[in-house]
Amino acid sequence: MSETISQPAIDQKDHNVWAAVSSHDPMALRAWLRGLGFVDGILVPGEDNTVNHSEMIWPEGGRVMVATYTEGGAFDVPVGTACLYVVTDHPADVCAQAKALGARFIRELEDTDYGSTGFSVRDDDGNSWSFGTYAG
Repeated sequence: MSETISQPAIDQKDHNVWAAVSSHDPMALRAWLRGLGFVDGILVPGEDNTVNHSEMIWPEGGRVMVATYTEGGAFDVPVGTACLYVVTDHPADVCAQAKALGARFIRELEDTDYGSTGFSVRDDDGNSWSFGTYAG
């Protein structure tokens, strides 16, 4: 992996909460997220094909940080323990993209009793990703 820091395709600054996810294969996780509609953000490679820091931008607002799991590192949350919620105005479209990727569904696309439409999937590390219209 090159030592070049790549910059995001979208110039967007978010003043909100950013989730961080540790991964055994962060480049594969980034590719999976790209397939769901995220856009590449900054990528700071480490040594031996690791990722020190990266961001994936959600075009509807927000982003998630993805890095290689390193015991004792700044983001040493055990791999596969994250549970994330992504707000989207287009859950059926994102659901179709998830199905096309062969994502493991936890919850099929449904309307909830709190007024959201959404679904949940797991990534290859075991993290849970829910996508829905509920924005608070």
